Amino acid sequence: MVFKVASTRRFLSAIAITGCLFTGLPHLSSLAQGLPGLTLFGGPQRENQLNFRLDYGAAGAWDRYRLRIGAKKLDLAVSQFAINYPDHYEGSFDKKAVKVIVDKKEIPLQDVVWDKENYLIEIFPQDPIPAGNNVEIVLSNVQNPTRRGMYYFNCRIISPGDVPLLRYLGTWVLTIS
Repeated sequence: MVFKVASTRRFLSAIAITGCLFTGLPHLSSLAQGLPGLTLFGGPQRENQLNFRLDYGAAGAWDRYRLRIGAKKLDLAVSQFAINYPDHYEGSFDKKAVKVIVDKKEIPLQDVVWDKENYLIEIFPQDPIPAGNNVEIVLSNVQNPTRRGMYYFNCRIISPGDVPLLRYLGTWVLTIS
């Protein structure tokens, strides 16, 4: 009789611990949303992947995207950022809640344009951003798509005084889980 009670307690304890582990896994996966991860098929080359951080990364949730560009990537000054995203991304953006942070200081923006039909966000800093700085583009009040998946956000820039052609800088590979 004592053996059956001890076995039952061990069994119930094992089930409780397993349940706690499975409950915590979605939270752990959302904490890892700042890492590029492993791309098995296709995707941008490793040197073209940009770092990012999602505050939540959950499907259908309100979120904040922190899209980072390292100083090594910015070898030109920037007068405009253009971020395009895939047509199957069904989230929404708040263009009033966009910030650009250069070397940990927020800079004033002239304008932010969200072109829904062309799947494009254009960001115009008030003054050009000098080359060789760390830049973080913060998109707050983002409504994540309800469909889980991997979404490629491409970053292109225009330099001041340059021919107004967008130059590819890199890609953020965002995963909504």
